Amino acid sequence: MVAHRIPMMKLDSLFISHIHGDHVFGFMGLLSTLGMKGRQTPLNIFAPPAFGPMLKFFLSYYGDGIGYEIRYTPLKMKEPETLLETKSIRVQAFPLNHGIETFGFRFEEKEPPFNVHKEAIEKFGLSLTEIGTLKRGEDVLRADGSVIPASEAAYKPFVPRSYAYCSDTAPFPEEAVWLKGTTVIYHEATYLRELEDQGAQRHHSTTLQAARVALEAGAQKLLIGHYSSRNAEIAQYEAECRTLFPETYATSDGEVYDI
Repeated sequence: MVAHRIPMMKLDSLFISHIHGDHVFGFMGLLSTLGMKGRQTPLNIFAPPAFGPMLKFFLSYYGDGIGYEIRYTPLKMKEPETLLETKSIRVQAFPLNHGIETFGFRFEEKEPPFNVHKEAIEKFGLSLTEIGTLKRGEDVLRADGSVIPASEAAYKPFVPRSYAYCSDTAPFPEEAVWLKGTTVIYHEATYLRELEDQGAQRHHSTTLQAARVALEAGAQKLLIGHYSSRNAEIAQYEAECRTLFPETYATSDGEVYDI
């Protein structure tokens, strides 16, 4: 985060998929650094129940330097559940298939209220009450019987977008169903297709399995990562995925992708 100039003090919530080392070893340094920087606002942590003892250990030895509240929520769901909602964002968690308790996360924008065209305000001489009606997507019915259609006077400022994080996991039947309509999916693709048997043994996905999830979910873009150390040519992973799902991008640390 420091290397890529991401302001860590703006962190609101941490979402931890599982307790394998490559997903949790950094949390102690992060929480300590936030304390040393003088953080005051609470920090949410959503993680599997097995993370609880790790957090307890950290706080028992190093908690004196933590001047902010840590709000830990253990994840126990068997199907998608909403974890967190703000005025504009909803976050869901759902179980993955990785041999130990592992969870994926889906972040989605909520439907925005309608905006009213400025020219419509002048054209129809809209009152504040009528503007409020149009912002709810409702037609305005006036006392003289005339109607101002919301479809003519109002518009949605944007189409809500969504992003899902699915790592680590082997494919499972419900996955594409739970991700239906997601705009951008990040999905692990640890193995090339020739090593599908190893993927099954170790509860990881191959390139084509990740691509199939994105295809069946109707995603617009697939981001892949978590490559096996036996193959340094990530272009191969991208090429294999693109045989099924052309809008696939093999990611590297520090890259930025639009959603």
